[in-house]
Amino acid sequence: MTTHPIFDGHNDTLLRLQMSNAPSFFTESSAGHIDLPRAQKSGLGGGFFAVFTPNENDNAGPEDHLTENGYDVPLPSPISQERALDFTNALAARLFKLESEARGQLKVVRTAEELKHCLQNDIMAAIFHIEGAEAIDTNFDALHVLYQAGLRSLGIVWSRPNAYGEGVPFRYPSSPDTGPGLTDDGKALVRECNKLGIMIDTTHLNEKGFWDVAAITEAPLVATHSNAHTISPIARNLTDNQLEAIAESNGVAGINYAVNMLREDGGLETDISLDKIVRHVAYIAEKFGVDHVALGSDFDGTSVPDSLKDVTGLPNLLERLKAHGFHDDELQKITHGNWVRVLEETWK
Repeated sequence: MTTHPIFDGHNDTLLRLQMSNAPSFFTESSAGHIDLPRAQKSGLGGGFFAVFTPNENDNAGPEDHLTENGYDVPLPSPISQERALDFTNALAARLFKLESEARGQLKVVRTAEELKHCLQNDIMAAIFHIEGAEAIDTNFDALHVLYQAGLRSLGIVWSRPNAYGEGVPFRYPSSPDTGPGLTDDGKALVRECNKLGIMIDTTHLNEKGFWDVAAITEAPLVATHSNAHTISPIARNLTDNQLEAIAESNGVAGINYAVNMLREDGGLETDISLDKIVRHVAYIAEKFGVDHVALGSDFDGTSVPDSLKDVTGLPNLLERLKAHGFHDDELQKITHGNWVRVLEETWK
């Protein structure tokens, strides 16, 4: 067993495999950020494998919407439930096919005991996570079917509006207080997820929506791949008040490696050191407690620092965390222990 296996809060590897002529997930290559051989060499014990439905013909990023002192990307249009469900089924099927082809090296986990077993035995643990609830009808029929299939984590929104709430735009500088809170259906979705034991991810949700979740949920508050707004004031990051609420609920925030969410200036240049990641980890650990910070890379879904490159940079990141002063018991919490604790409290 790796001393500190990293369980990661978010990757978009399924989408990369679906949308490109990528090599097999089981073949080591330089394509993307994650494949199984590189992960095994680098101590990645698993993570939340996101199922995300992108907008059609909408690839604009911050560099296409520059302002005088930053950028402001308009929210994409809503997508239909029919299209989202079709795409969700396709990506979920890809995840289950990976499991069947992995010869015991990857498992889609549905319980905390399965997760711990995988981490202890060098089996990649994959959580079926949906980013943006567009695939789910407001009667929640699809939610129950997907739960039976293995869904254990749900992000209510991506950075666009849907039937349940509204995401924050990719905007710098900006507060995350950018729009209305959850709809009545969104509040009902939180309650239904609580009943089933599906973890609710507040990542991408605007601040009013976050506080609606906080007021309703019976589970720890979680943001799988979001950073400290005090350091990097982009709309996607969490304010101190939000981080405090996460800590008070015994929840966790996973630090995102996206360069514009790490940099103080919100910049898009990737020539930054690993200490930028460490700074966000340390800020939350020191101000709100080491029990409430983890890692949430956003691998295969964003631009990461050149100093990290891909999953093979994780051992170097651990060394930088050690050099900062984190001890072994703290590293155990940051790398995987906090995720295990929160999921034990959340899953039925």
